[in-house]
Amino acid sequence: MSKIGLYFGTFNPMHIGHLIIANHMVENSDLDEIWMVVTPHNPFKKKSSLLDNHERFEMIYRATANYQKIKPSDIEFNLPQPNYTVHTLAHVSDMYPNKEFCLIMGEDNLKSLHKWKNYETILEHHHIYVYPRIADGEMDDQFKNHAKIHKVEAPIVQISSTMIRKAIKNKKNTQPLLPKEVWEYIDEMNFYNS
Repeated sequence: MSKIGLYFGTFNPMHIGHLIIANHMVENSDLDEIWMVVTPHNPFKKKSSLLDNHERFEMIYRATANYQKIKPSDIEFNLPQPNYTVHTLAHVSDMYPNKEFCLIMGEDNLKSLHKWKNYETILEHHHIYVYPRIADGEMDDQFKNHAKIHKVEAPIVQISSTMIRKAIKNKKNTQPLLPKEVWEYIDEMNFYNS
């Protein structure tokens, strides 16, 4: 049974930090693949600043074409919105019964996991692989030495999509922060300029 790490995000846009983390997680853990799941609409984010779902999927598709273990995923596109991780995990587990699905998340998200819808169900059925993030707040005691939570030593990447969108709008050069294919696509489509 292959082990798939689901890395959720709006990826608006996908940047080198996302690729560094995904590649590091799949190369330094027992995961066989990472699926980068494009989130259509996160209930905690304003929808107005989001590019179209398929445009964000296209960025990941282009950026991961040469990475055998990293795949773009649109599995949430046809699920009811706003969607919750627990529903997506149940959906993919039904669709692919021969795969084991795990969750990829930053340490900052782990600190707020107790606020997630049905987080106990997630932990009961799925492993969570955590990459380090610089974040305020205390870790809930129940997550500190949990058998299903695995911390993976990885580079701390402090790049944000918000920062990149703002820089593009202000006519700054963002080329070093984006995979080449993503930068070319954004440039070609004139995204984030207004």
